[in-house]
Amino acid sequence: MLFDFEELAARDRYKLMVSTIVPRPIAWVVTQDDTGRTNAAPFSFFNAFSNDPPIVVIGLDHRLGGGEKDTASNIRLNGQFVINLVAADNLDAMNVTAIEFPHAVDELHQAGLTTIPSTKIKPPRIAESPVAFECERFTTMQISNNRVLVLGRVLAMHIRDEAVLDAAKCYVDTPMLDLVGRMHGGGGYLHTRGAFDLPRILEKDWVLRD
Repeated sequence: MLFDFEELAARDRYKLMVSTIVPRPIAWVVTQDDTGRTNAAPFSFFNAFSNDPPIVVIGLDHRLGGGEKDTASNIRLNGQFVINLVAADNLDAMNVTAIEFPHAVDELHQAGLTTIPSTKIKPPRIAESPVAFECERFTTMQISNNRVLVLGRVLAMHIRDEAVLDAAKCYVDTPMLDLVGRMHGGGGYLHTRGAFDLPRILEKDWVLRD
């Protein structure tokens, strides 16, 4: 079945993309406004795109009623943010922070979450998250009237101690993190507990087909 994106409405393109580009990691983003008020919200248009320099990208849309979400506004003003990853035991709290509360409402408080000061930037990280990236804005791309891409340079990373196998070699017990990913539909998520290994094939081991 062919879907010509030039002939589809934006909502239909969205449904097709999020139903097939799965699973997607979740950026649980913490920012601060110019008064120091903290905001937290999850975004699944997110991934890592470079290790040198270390760059992550998040796609931020506008509120349903129009206007910037607090995350986009705070990053535009201050250029700093923390990306926390979501573990299985964070799901309920993450879902609370997805509510479009008024600006004055503290999502972290509503979700019963606690914070830990960051080491290099002002916004704190979520204590309950097993992984957090302290980021500064690398560049911003306004790709439409209601969507912006934020490229962030990772300045520091925090990983729960028990999930670090060898700090000197940067070996991490990824399954122990028990992360979740975003799937299709309005509430589809995926556990990463079903991971498996598929060793890469070396060119010297491959016999070319005739």
